Amino acid sequence: MNNNKYQWFSPFVAVTAVGFLLSGCGRSNGPSGAAPMGPPEVGVVTVQAERVVLTTELPGRTAAYRVAQIRPQVNGLILKRAFTEGSDVKAGDLLYQIDPAQYQAAYDQAKAAVAMAEAMLPAVRGREERFKKLVESHAVGQQDYDDALAALHQLEGQLRVSKAAMESTKINLSYTPIKAPISGRIGRSSVTEGALVMAYQPVPLATVQQLDPIYVDVPQSTAEMLRLKHRMADGRLAQNGEDQNTVVIMRQDGTPYSEKGTLAFRDITVDPTTGSVILRIVVPNPEGTLLPGMFVRAVLNEGVNEQALLIPQQAVNRTQKGDPFVWGVKDGKAAIQMLTLDRAIGNKWLISSGLTVGDVVIVEGVQRLRPDVPVKIGQPSGEPDSGKTAPQTEKTN
Repeated sequence: MNNNKYQWFSPFVAVTAVGFLLSGCGRSNGPSGAAPMGPPEVGVVTVQAERVVLTTELPGRTAAYRVAQIRPQVNGLILKRAFTEGSDVKAGDLLYQIDPAQYQAAYDQAKAAVAMAEAMLPAVRGREERFKKLVESHAVGQQDYDDALAALHQLEGQLRVSKAAMESTKINLSYTPIKAPISGRIGRSSVTEGALVMAYQPVPLATVQQLDPIYVDVPQSTAEMLRLKHRMADGRLAQNGEDQNTVVIMRQDGTPYSEKGTLAFRDITVDPTTGSVILRIVVPNPEGTLLPGMFVRAVLNEGVNEQALLIPQQAVNRTQKGDPFVWGVKDGKAAIQMLTLDRAIGNKWLISSGLTVGDVVIVEGVQRLRPDVPVKIGQPSGEPDSGKTAPQTEKTN
């Protein structure tokens, strides 16, 4: 990507040739020395606006899409483990079996209590109905009817209690087979057969993690976030269409990951210790190549700068204080132009301020330059490459 028009010369050949000429002239001119040298010849570049897709490379770590820590919900003895550590499991697969004997007995007892109450209910209900008719004809006293009605209500309540107890024991019994709540890859087991486990114990028996897709969590400084918002607001950056939320993942060895991620959201809470927010990226991981906790780098799209000004890095000099500047050509003379640099892009600098389209910048032959010294511009070496654009990345450690 190079839309700048370069004008080049060979400084070594030119300086050498001039040196030979001057040395020859010096011998013919006697003790007065060499003849005066002409204006220095320089190589220049004309600043032009380019379309540049800007990206930022940020460090991050992978995290499982979903995590389920397997804990028992009832006390008991582990009879068997039904999975292989490190294997993939599906939701509903049996992982552990707790001894169900005591829970089966409790359920059978509760079920029998329900059956007893249901067996007694017709007789008590019939007695209440008969007493209701008899009390209307004054064949029995009101107290006898009230006793029959109370007995009916008591038995109905007892039946409801028995049914609730039966349901509770049934639930406890259903907890004895411990099943996978999600699909994913299961890690190592913390217990073996014969281990006594407790309900809701703090140490999980195992952990199941869904790895496809997988998250990449990337911290971004709030200063950088505000800088991007300002650039969008003042028009220096434009949205990059459908690719704006597309993220390229670079693995720890520097190679790009085959699948591209999607920026899901920015966290709304700033970490007070680092002054950053977390960007969460969703990345397809069908082969399980990315594992939770891996270090990666995420290349995020900032946007498109339609009027980017780029100059070769060798054209930029520094003052004693470290401030950047370039030698420019104004009316045929050398002139110093102070710069504000944005970032390095390949072998070029992206310029924030200090240059405009059409400025002529000296890239070679600055050794003899002084302000307002006339210069000679070398001949152009050819046409630059035509408008190629590629993502340009700023790395952040």
